[in-house]
Amino acid sequence: MQTPDPTFPPLLKGHDIPGTQSAYDVACARASAGELGAGDVVWSRHTSRVDIAIILEPDVALESAAQMLPLSMVAIGDCLGALTPPQVGLTFTWPGQIRVNGAYAGTMKAAAGGVRDPGAVPGWMVLGLWLRHRHEASDPEPGEVPDRTWLSEEGCEKLTRTEVIESYSRHFLTWLNSWTEDGFKSVHASWWFRAHEKDEEVTVELGEQTLTGMVQGLDDNGNLLLRRDGDTSAALLIDYFEFPES
Repeated sequence: MQTPDPTFPPLLKGHDIPGTQSAYDVACARASAGELGAGDVVWSRHTSRVDIAIILEPDVALESAAQMLPLSMVAIGDCLGALTPPQVGLTFTWPGQIRVNGAYAGTMKAAAGGVRDPGAVPGWMVLGLWLRHRHEASDPEPGEVPDRTWLSEEGCEKLTRTEVIESYSRHFLTWLNSWTEDGFKSVHASWWFRAHEKDEEVTVELGEQTLTGMVQGLDDNGNLLLRRDGDTSAALLIDYFEFPES
């Protein structure tokens, strides 16, 4: 049976691409070229994975606009929390990894147009979600890579790509509205609720940074706070971003 196309809520406009292309890459290229802008959503027709990218045009500096990445994580957490069985555990590993029952199931990527300065306003931003949905013939067999999983292997056999895309886009807009009215506090609280490594020691390598410490949460801009030997340091979220035009 053919999977129906997703229907997007008001303020978002969908643009489909073949399953052979990356929604994130296409969104970055078309946003950079000025062909797509705020509210445009690129989604892949591939039915074995969820591949979607939302384009924004921030009106705040990059340091604050970067909060959209943990906001997107919270949105997919709420989306899957509503669609999957109660026994399915959904957690995050900072900055963009999505875990289902402890194993990696997907990734959130982010790009900003033409600016690395935390105090400058980016011309555009792309938030890309890639999520393993159904096992493909080219994938390793379930269990061969214990730290990797698919939604269909975690009790979600009947869930469709379209249902995930529609739900995620709705939850994203809900959280964006909350962020606009109340700021980052509630986003942080929801992200921390699903954090996979609470109070665990981790080593983070991003850009030129290599930091080790106990995970303490996020600061006001979504940077990861790590505590070691009585000192607190921050792994910078914008070091996870890509800057295609810079």
